[in-house]
Amino acid sequence: MESKLYVGNLSYGATEDQLRELFAQAGTVASASVITDRETGRSKGFAFVEMSSPGEAEKAIQMFNGYSLDGRDLRVSIARPREERPRGFGGGERRGGGYGGGRERRGGGGQRRY
Repeated sequence: MESKLYVGNLSYGATEDQLRELFAQAGTVASASVITDRETGRSKGFAFVEMSSPGEAEKAIQMFNGYSLDGRDLRVSIARPREERPRGFGGGERRGGGYGGGRERRGGGGQRRY
């Protein structure tokens, strides 16, 4: 079993120190990171906490899944590996676009009516 945990349904004001303190009740916390939006710096409402052993991770899941923190019930589970996603605009197939959404327009041009 892995020791990295996904912590979801966090309040936007939750801090890494707050998570470290909370999860320390289940064992040694190796790291805690609240995920933030890169443009605004605001929390996205989830975090990753890494416990020092799989046993401590399991204990943390049992203790804190459904635990109320700042009025929100936490969702704690084993973190899944990150999925690879294409970066930027390059690569991949182009999927339509513009006003027509990639479909054939019928009739004679002109302006769209809304």
